[in-house]
Amino acid sequence: MQSCLKDDDSGDHDQDNCSPKDGEKEKNDEEEKDSNTTKRKAVVPGAGEHPLQYNYTFWYSRRTPGRPASTQSYEQNIKQIGSFASVEQFWRFYSHMIRPDDLTGHSDFHLFKEGIKPMWEDDANKSGGKWIIRLRKGLASRCWENLILAMLGEQFMVGEEICGAVVSVRFQEDIISIWNKTASDQATTARIRDTLRRVLNLPPNTIMEYKTHTDSIKAWEDFHGLVNASGGR
Repeated sequence: MQSCLKDDDSGDHDQDNCSPKDGEKEKNDEEEKDSNTTKRKAVVPGAGEHPLQYNYTFWYSRRTPGRPASTQSYEQNIKQIGSFASVEQFWRFYSHMIRPDDLTGHSDFHLFKEGIKPMWEDDANKSGGKWIIRLRKGLASRCWENLILAMLGEQFMVGEEICGAVVSVRFQEDIISIWNKTASDQATTARIRDTLRRVLNLPPNTIMEYKTHTDSIKAWEDFHGLVNASGGR
């Protein structure tokens, strides 16, 4: 798996590297599960730092296109980069991370409120949905930075509705999305859409799609049902 840290920093920040070597991962799996839980609970702003309204966690995932996927393999493939509670802690993580435009293949960065996994099935996400914007190549880094800064700065003004954001790097295009808790709340989803347009400075004709996680799960199940029925092709 490709590292999501810049090459010149990866040696100095092994604890933040989201792609540990296989041997290290195997040896430390159980230990990491326990220590990560403790670490996530313990994240607090440092002395003199500017606290965020919520704590957040960066995640990274990468997979080989065409390889069979399942909920279990997806969950195993998501690597936690780290959590932060202040503006300063965010920049310490972000400054060492590769920008989306420089990622290759089928890669994703996820930034979610602490305690929420970037999965449809998570309790905080299961009744929600996401706004999706497809970008031509070369725009993902700027849009991702603008989106997460707006999210951390509480610019969406929808209370606790925001769960997190994702940037997905693909071969022909890139996709950014923002997830919220309640898909049926049309006033909230409309406000998120309008704020998204403003903070990303999107042209009026930009196509924005809202998709509920229930629909995403159904589409995924239908697709994999067809693949299995056709013998894995």
